[in-house]
Amino acid sequence: MTSTDSTVERGARAIDVSDAHYVYPTGHVVALGGVDLHVEHGEILGIIGQNGSGKTTLTKLFNGLLKPTSGTVVVNGVDTSGHTVQQMAAHVGYVFQNPNHQLFARSVEAELEFGPRNIGVPEEEIKERVADAIEFFGLADVAEEHPYRVSFPIRKLVGIASIVTMRPSILIFDEPSTGQDHHTTKIINDLMRRLREQGTTVVCVSHDMPLLADVVERVVVMKDTMIIADASPREVFADKALMARTNLQAPQSTEIALKTVVPRGGPIALTPHELADDISARLAGKATAPQQTVR
Repeated sequence: MTSTDSTVERGARAIDVSDAHYVYPTGHVVALGGVDLHVEHGEILGIIGQNGSGKTTLTKLFNGLLKPTSGTVVVNGVDTSGHTVQQMAAHVGYVFQNPNHQLFARSVEAELEFGPRNIGVPEEEIKERVADAIEFFGLADVAEEHPYRVSFPIRKLVGIASIVTMRPSILIFDEPSTGQDHHTTKIINDLMRRLREQGTTVVCVSHDMPLLADVVERVVVMKDTMIIADASPREVFADKALMARTNLQAPQSTEIALKTVVPRGGPIALTPHELADDISARLAGKATAPQQTVR
């Protein structure tokens, strides 16, 4: 599972957004009020914010589904304003929150074949890509089924797999874990890690803070059509004022750490594993360290 060889202008970032505004024509709703965002190749970026903050609108600018009302959006050196969604598909794969918005083939296998065939991948390579995706996503038992006859969690995996088989250099996920069970959520987590190892650029819009804490390297926070913070997940989730301002909730492990950790200047835990290690370390040091008030 490697990225496609779509042409990338030398020295270009994966995504360059400069002073992008977007106003929906119907009702003249301002969805983006001047956004600057730069994403390097191979970055795993999370975007968070309340509904209506502009997250999905921003990501739809990346593959040309929407064109900025003003400002510029440049992907792999290509200005999206002068290119169609089909042309941008060679660079950007977009996984919708609702798989029903993108699935249409008569079988799961045919769904996985369509994307790479549409961008001109040779038939022999299509077979290899589809076989790899069926194995990775665990779809062997449903490969001949109609996508709408499988459960919603599996259908969502089919939607993700249908984009992954195209192997774009940039992948956009809109709420990938919504409606997923424990098993399929683990597959999505594993996919994020695999994409990171391969150097694929990933942008993930999500309310699933534990997922973002586990896999992303950087978090952008949006509020009222603007970006108000851009930092590491540890910095963002440990900022109680920022979380309160945006009505967002940090991962439970981080919230527990912020309430119980002895202030000692160390990093705040993001994941259950980090929290367990932190508590174990402090318990092990109890015998030799003076007892301190836990706040």
